[in-house]
Amino acid sequence: MILKNKQETAIFAGGCFWCMVKPFDEQPGIIEVVSGYTGGHVPNPTYEEVCAHRTGHTEAVKIVFDPEVISYEQLVQIYWQQTDPTDAMGQFQDRGDNYRPVIFTSSEKQKKIAVASKKALEKSGRFSEPIVTQIEDAKPFYPAEDYHQEFYKKDPARFEMEEKSRQFFKKNNWSN
Repeated sequence: MILKNKQETAIFAGGCFWCMVKPFDEQPGIIEVVSGYTGGHVPNPTYEEVCAHRTGHTEAVKIVFDPEVISYEQLVQIYWQQTDPTDAMGQFQDRGDNYRPVIFTSSEKQKKIAVASKKALEKSGRFSEPIVTQIEDAKPFYPAEDYHQEFYKKDPARFEMEEKSRQFFKKNNWSN
């Protein structure tokens, strides 16, 4: 999706959205990172509905960015560094279909970039298991409740605990 002033959006799912915001939010050229839900069949889902697996949605982040400062290719590379692309039913300590890894693309250009990037990761030999991250057409994105937005800033102690757990899991369970 292209917005005014040459802004674009990217949508990525990769586990709990709390841990997906900060790595993107800290990059130059990022205008906004919104936590939310996408990929399901229920309009305007709540956190409780998504966690109860009644909506088909996954937790995701919508990133509004300036492509003259940071490219979609760079965002995809940051995404791969935040996820375990070999785990189709969750990410690290986050389990369930609402945490599945997906790159949601909103244009043919984004789809080509995402597919090429996934193929390059598969060929790299970094992982002994198949790369199972899905690449899907973007569906409606619903912002999560306010208390989920910029969680790493609102509750830094709890965020740090979640992030340490995620990093420990990555270090000890990834095939390198």
